Amino acid sequence: MNDFAEAVQKRLLVGDGAMGTMLHAAGNSLDRALPELNLSNPNLVSTIHESYVGAGVDLILTNTFGASRLRLAEHGHAGDVVEINRAGVRLAREAAGAVPRSVFVGGSIAAAVTASKRAQVPAAERAEAIREQVAALANAGVDLLVLETFGYLDELLEAVQIAADTTDLPILAQATFTTDARTPGGETPHEVATALSELPTTAIGANCTVGPQRMLGIVEELRRATDLPISVQPNAGLPRRVDGRRFEYNLDHDYFVRYALRCADAGASVIGGCCGTTPGHMRAVAVALSQRQKRPVLPSKARLAAPDEFARGLARRGFVVAAEIAPPAGGTADEAAEIATELRSFGTELILVSAVGSSRAQLAPSSLALHLQQQVGVETITTATTWDKTIMSLQADLLGAHAFGTQNVLCDTGNPPLRGDYPNADGIWEVDSVGLIELLSGLNAGRDCNGLSLATKTSFHIGARCNPGAADIDTEIARTRAKIAAGAQFLITRPVYEMGGLRRMLDALGLDGVPVLVTVSPLNGFAEAEYLAYEVPDVTIPPRTLVELEAASGRERETAATLATDLVTQARALADGVVIVVGRDRRTAQQLLTTARSELQ
Repeated sequence: MNDFAEAVQKRLLVGDGAMGTMLHAAGNSLDRALPELNLSNPNLVSTIHESYVGAGVDLILTNTFGASRLRLAEHGHAGDVVEINRAGVRLAREAAGAVPRSVFVGGSIAAAVTASKRAQVPAAERAEAIREQVAALANAGVDLLVLETFGYLDELLEAVQIAADTTDLPILAQATFTTDARTPGGETPHEVATALSELPTTAIGANCTVGPQRMLGIVEELRRATDLPISVQPNAGLPRRVDGRRFEYNLDHDYFVRYALRCADAGASVIGGCCGTTPGHMRAVAVALSQRQKRPVLPSKARLAAPDEFARGLARRGFVVAAEIAPPAGGTADEAAEIATELRSFGTELILVSAVGSSRAQLAPSSLALHLQQQVGVETITTATTWDKTIMSLQADLLGAHAFGTQNVLCDTGNPPLRGDYPNADGIWEVDSVGLIELLSGLNAGRDCNGLSLATKTSFHIGARCNPGAADIDTEIARTRAKIAAGAQFLITRPVYEMGGLRRMLDALGLDGVPVLVTVSPLNGFAEAEYLAYEVPDVTIPPRTLVELEAASGRERETAATLATDLVTQARALADGVVIVVGRDRRTAQQLLTTARSELQ
């Protein structure tokens, strides 16, 4: 096994940065054949190689990008293919051999012609140009062949096959992707990875065109599609033109390193740079990655973290005991933080922040959920409602919340607080809860509400409400199915006061891998139970509950707590957990949480 093929399986490797933009920065014009500098100015090329080796990289690429017959012919060097490629390997090999550690030399190969010339040159002629350069680099002694910046999948696949037929060297095949996460030819990272995985490639990857942030999303999608080692070489952001025909990149090292580390976490095995990157960038990356010598263990794409990781986590916890609190009226978070701190002391690990239910000033659920995570250190689920919001504003709010650490979202159509005789009279809905679930599923897949590619995919854990107490249970079951089909990964019921509806719903749904948490809201007494039974739609209060509370004169709180505890006990046999609503009677809710945890774990 070639040393590179073995090393890339065992540890993170740091690649070099740009060669072309470094040569341009040294005064060479944009219309010059840069590989020819291997002959006319070898000292300059050697100096750049030596700078990267001195920065601590593990892999340097020969200055042979575009050193095929067809590209060199445009500058009058068609007859110098072998000599230019041989000199490129020699200069890189000398720089690599100047340090007492292993530095691999990769033979850089671009597409045979530029994209603008592609249609003008027969495929057979392009293939022959690639074959000639592969042979020249292999005979000169490279450790591996690096096919880079290929914008069309058919050309990359053909180049890989030519390289495999011509030599036994390891092959690193890299496509280039535009800002919409597709190649110039229109292929997705998944399509590229799938096709390359069927050929004798040692590693695959992406380079050039986009900067670190968008490259991270590409790495993540490549990793989902393949078990092969992945190489990533982003540009240093976007260039700006200076002095007419010069370009300048201003991306700072810290930003580049931050995304290099995230690419490593996403499963990249080789991390280097492309246009605009310098030895300074790569030195910073090498230092940052020095503590991550082994590449992430990713033996199977099926074992990768998926957006439903939270749902599987719920299932692994056993029977979950969570609490639900509402944003306090008045716009302050102090009371909620106090309640959450108290709940945490009772062992509650998960808090659901419910939707706004009053017309008084209140914090948004997402803001309160984030505040509790940061200040109290408790995991939260935020409720997102769709009333009075366009899909664009919902998307913007949720992306902002995700950026600050909110991932668990319970999707609800919701109703505006009643301020007149008729509910829903003041509300405006562009989408309902099913549409919101579809939006979040799209964001997790890297698509916005218009189907356009995002720079990075989100990792929302998507929940939905279901109501076992609905008067028309068949319609509710059908709607719950629609929510799951749209991408809901876990369900939380509306408050239940009897389990018959839940049993029927679960039997009809036949859920597999979708955790269900049952919401239990302790009643305050007979008056509340009677109000819910007769005045609130889609709430089922059993006659027995009404009778017991009416007969419990002076003992209503204790009776209500007993009824709620009984519901929690029944829920354990049916569902994956309970959510205890913390209302005005905090003592009962806390008692119920304590009882639930002590008796049900």
